[in-house]
Amino acid sequence: MTGQQERAQGAETFRMTSPIPPQITTAARVESSIGTLEYYDGVPTPETANRVWDNLDTIRATEVFLSGIPGASMASIRRGLREVGATGSTVGVFEDLMDSRSLFLTANSETIYFWNWMDLKDGPVVVETPANILGVVDDFWFRYVTDMGNAGPDKGKGGKYLFVPPGWQAPVPEGYFMVRPPTFGNLLFGRAFMQDGNTGPGVASLKAGLRVYPLSASAQPPATRFINLSGKVMNTIHANNIDFYDEINEIVQEEPAGAYGPDMTGLMAAIGMVKGKPFQPDARMKKILVDAVAIANATARSIDFASREPAAKIYPDRQWNTPFIGGSYDWLADGARLFDARTMFFYAATIDTPAMAVAMPGIGSQYAAANFDAKGNALDGNATYRLHVPANVPVKDFWSVVVYDPQTRSMLQTDQQFPSLSSARGMKLNDDGSADLYFAPARPAGGDNWIQTVPGKSWFLIFRLYGPLQPWFEKQWKLEDIQRLP
Repeated sequence: MTGQQERAQGAETFRMTSPIPPQITTAARVESSIGTLEYYDGVPTPETANRVWDNLDTIRATEVFLSGIPGASMASIRRGLREVGATGSTVGVFEDLMDSRSLFLTANSETIYFWNWMDLKDGPVVVETPANILGVVDDFWFRYVTDMGNAGPDKGKGGKYLFVPPGWQAPVPEGYFMVRPPTFGNLLFGRAFMQDGNTGPGVASLKAGLRVYPLSASAQPPATRFINLSGKVMNTIHANNIDFYDEINEIVQEEPAGAYGPDMTGLMAAIGMVKGKPFQPDARMKKILVDAVAIANATARSIDFASREPAAKIYPDRQWNTPFIGGSYDWLADGARLFDARTMFFYAATIDTPAMAVAMPGIGSQYAAANFDAKGNALDGNATYRLHVPANVPVKDFWSVVVYDPQTRSMLQTDQQFPSLSSARGMKLNDDGSADLYFAPARPAGGDNWIQTVPGKSWFLIFRLYGPLQPWFEKQWKLEDIQRLP
């Protein structure tokens, strides 16, 4: 330290000098995880300031990724739906179920999905629903807006819903379940159900009773068109590279300023995403974004596949995780946002509704995910595994298992059209009502219930309960861990 620095840091005493607590001062040289930080009497050197600014931009860009996953996922879903034409008064229906050719985050192959991108920029939109469906509308940031059908205000009897855009002041008619989403862009999603393994009745019910049209055309509504999405090659997965930020910027530019709240809007603005302005990162910022997205993607994957949160475990002594930590569809606990819990869900899944998160016996669905075998090892596509499912699974409707690819978080692509097994579709049960499910590259001897895996790839699965009953919520009935066989 030079003499000048010593004097500046209090080596000399003056008439008004008082004791300075050391914890409020900054040394001339500080070692940190981002390197050596240097100061002249607390003033950062230019080199230190530049290093800190780069680090701050990296932190903010990382947080934009982690908290922006829901929006980027929705932007990708919109892109996929636009490509197949499932927008406006056209609804896409997986009439023959969804198979592994379509890239959707942890979708299932057991229910009849319908999808529609609902844009309110031209005014309110009416949605008429048939009976006995599970329907949800989520906004452009993938926040819950409303349920429709069995878990909605129509109680599964069917009804008319009116979706009014942000800032809409004109009078609206009565006779609707009126909903005011905070964004113009919204996802209309739902499920109808098979009957005795047949999709026909559920599809027919959708086509007979589901209508989407502008309120302005309610006197003579245009016909709702349905397109079959089964077998289509579609990608609805958000990017894990720098393109992710362009997906987020789409929403920033299209939606009302601050629609994601002031804090997230501020973080996005800090890295150059401002409504009404082009997002044009310079060479320095592009380098930072590339680094930040690599860190953030690794973070999201660690949160999802190697959670450190004890509350993620459904049973403390087993490998099954819940996608809704804390049982909250908005990831809140005692007034605090559970950021990692939100990331865990949206990095691997879509559709936000209380019907999936809150204990509602007999209604909706519940989920249990397994990323590891009984010994805590990642699931290996070269090996053979068995899942023993005890008898009397507590469901009103049915249960299923679907296998997924950790890379895409979509259905694992093998020779099997549907990488899944369901109690509603010909599963072989043991004499006591239990079931043994096998996972291997080739069908093992005695493996009547078999899902194919891919050598050289990992996999994970989700166990779904449709119409879950009280023993599930009270853990009176428990899943066993996946066992690797010799």
